Amino acid sequence: MHGLGNDFVVINAIDQTLSLDSEIIMRIADRHRGIGCDQVLIVEAPRSEEFDFFYRIFNADGSEVEQCGNGARCFARFVRDKALTDQDTIRVETISGPMSLQIEANDQITVNMGVPRFEPDDIPLQREQRQLSYNMDIDGEVIQFGAVSIGNPHAVIRVDDIDAAPVSTLGPLLESHEDFPQRANIGFIHVANENQLNLRVYERGAGETEACGSGACAAMIIARQQGWVSDSVTVTLRGGTLRISWKGEGEPVWMTGPATHVFDGQITL
Repeated sequence: MHGLGNDFVVINAIDQTLSLDSEIIMRIADRHRGIGCDQVLIVEAPRSEEFDFFYRIFNADGSEVEQCGNGARCFARFVRDKALTDQDTIRVETISGPMSLQIEANDQITVNMGVPRFEPDDIPLQREQRQLSYNMDIDGEVIQFGAVSIGNPHAVIRVDDIDAAPVSTLGPLLESHEDFPQRANIGFIHVANENQLNLRVYERGAGETEACGSGACAAMIIARQQGWVSDSVTVTLRGGTLRISWKGEGEPVWMTGPATHVFDGQITL
């Protein structure tokens, strides 16, 4: 499956026994020797009665992560297509907390991504206190960024030219910087106007992807805090567009976009 080109292998672990480790995840994600994907998503039975499913996410490097917005939309479509549920509102639990997925009439899927967190300990970011923006010295150059957790850590940098953004060079340096003890997703945004953002993301454990749902939310939140955009924007990524809405601090952020089924298959592990 894919969400705007951010592609996934989605595995039903309810109807079959599944045993995964990082080596198996990397094998599945390998585009030359496996199936190939940015992330592997696992559909599990709920761990408590208030949820419909448990949602697990593994990056291509084998690491388990807390959140994936594009994956959440694909998760919703998968469980509906496979008749694992007939509900339009699907309640899922992740290792970072609950999510609500809504199947829309126009084949779009809206995800309640939860309430953003800004305190450095919650991101996590090695800083003494919360700031609207932070500075980091990278090889003698001072980089300014905003930081937020959408269940996973994000740093967002404003650029003048999205095509010339240093995603492949600065992205990995920031992603694995010691100031981010759990690493971070690095977003590069160009503010077109108050209703439009252009975005590229270097994803933690996956590199640059065609799209990043939580990254689009983080970009909008940081831009909104800085006063650059309104409370509902279109975020254009290389794989397509997402609609992100956020009323302000203490409120959840909402993401709407498509989820596409590509093929079904089998792999021997």
